[in-house]
Amino acid sequence: MDLRKDLVAASATPLVLAILAEGESYGYAIIKRVSELSGGHLNWTDGMLYPVLHRLERHGLVASKWGSSESGRRRKYYHLTTEGRRELEAERKRWQTVDQALHRIWMKACPT
Repeated sequence: MDLRKDLVAASATPLVLAILAEGESYGYAIIKRVSELSGGHLNWTDGMLYPVLHRLERHGLVASKWGSSESGRRRKYYHLTTEGRRELEAERKRWQTVDQALHRIWMKACPT
């Protein structure tokens, strides 16, 4: 199934926040986790992820620090802030509301 870009973009913030709620991570690992958790339906690129991370960092929802990987390569690691955890809960409630509304509409307007 081909997902529209606007739908993928709209879901980016809650997805990144949810993945970082699991613990500190870096860009490539976040991209892999999105693919894994979505069953391969969402395949992000660096160009899609990093603007989201930078925006979340500007808004104080995530923080970052430079560190080294097991191979010694420098990586930027991201983690949720306290405000990020609050925003994750708010995003979860918003998406649950949208999901429930769509389900009700589809069941009434076009039942299968």
